[in-house]
Amino acid sequence: MSKNAVTRQDILQYADEFYGTTAEYLWANTPTAAVLRHRTNRKWYAILMEVPKVRLGLSGDGAVDVLNVKCDPLLIGSLLKSQGFLPAYHMSKAHWISILLDGSLSAEDVFPLVDWSFQMTEKKIKK
Repeated sequence: MSKNAVTRQDILQYADEFYGTTAEYLWANTPTAAVLRHRTNRKWYAILMEVPKVRLGLSGDGAVDVLNVKCDPLLIGSLLKSQGFLPAYHMSKAHWISILLDGSLSAEDVFPLVDWSFQMTEKKIKK
């Protein structure tokens, strides 16, 4: 476990403090799945889900919290070689990545990716 392991609650607090966004729970059949989206353009920049380990190809019983963020395709390949990162679950694997919130990654590993996802999904200003 990472010294400063990031949790679901840390992500929600970070989104509120830095972006003024709160989680939206859109699906009755998955009440713990939370979407974080821009207030202006309503685009999603992060999704928090509790996913059974078996669906992610992980060993063990039970489920794990996963954070999906939009990511540069060039960076995805590098991240997938590191512990705590998986191909995006239920999103485009070319543009999104899943981050395990299993204690293996710190806030310093995760929050910059949340920031980048937020920036990548911001409304583009036309010239």
